[in-house]
Amino acid sequence: MTSLIDRSGVHPDWRQILQQALTSLDPDYAESLLRAENWLPGSDRLLAAFRRDRAGVRYLLIGESPYPRRESANGIAFYDAAVGELWSDGGLSKAVNRATSLRNIVKTALLAEGLLQRDADGKITQDAIARLDKSDLIQTLPELFDNLENAGFLMLNATPVLHPERKPAVEALYWQDFLEQLLALIAQHSAHRIALVLWGKIAGLVETMPASASYDKLVCEHPYNISFIDNPDMLQLLAELQVLQKRQPTS
Repeated sequence: MTSLIDRSGVHPDWRQILQQALTSLDPDYAESLLRAENWLPGSDRLLAAFRRDRAGVRYLLIGESPYPRRESANGIAFYDAAVGELWSDGGLSKAVNRATSLRNIVKTALLAEGLLQRDADGKITQDAIARLDKSDLIQTLPELFDNLENAGFLMLNATPVLHPERKPAVEALYWQDFLEQLLALIAQHSAHRIALVLWGKIAGLVETMPASASYDKLVCEHPYNISFIDNPDMLQLLAELQVLQKRQPTS
């Protein structure tokens, strides 16, 4: 189990918690992950969500499973590593506009931060985004996830492995005990109460775990759904966080 932690380069804050949580994994299964490299995101990124410190965590965003493309899967939930620029001359960049969940997250942030309003037809158009002055806004997806991390987000997938030989529902069975034990340990070792951010079907899984009772919860539809853009809880959260704003470098 220590090899999985070492290869992912996790922050020292998390080592003890992860060592305890990983004892719930079947040893043969864990060993099979170390032997093979045909699964995503790979053993060097399996626990990449834990490269951040533990003390600053305020939100635990839980996704479902890694992206099914090696260039996209990086061990951090909802972070498509193949996406660079957020914007283009036509509005959202092609990569963002093509990624439905990411597109809706960015549009929700634009509304929440008061940067745009819907048009007369109730839409947020590419033309409106193109006309927006973005000089004070972040420009790339890595910057967006830096802002989320700095706001206190830890972003992991409930099933952190996508395996070509097993369906995700089968793979998830290997990780359910790990996730519940992890939730219990994080709550136990946190100096403050953390909020679970649960989108879509993943909420049904996590909310049935007794450990989830130790957390506040922000539950809504998956951002793949266009109704996510109007979710009042997400609008309020993103209004508070201002994740599209450039941060002043700290001295």
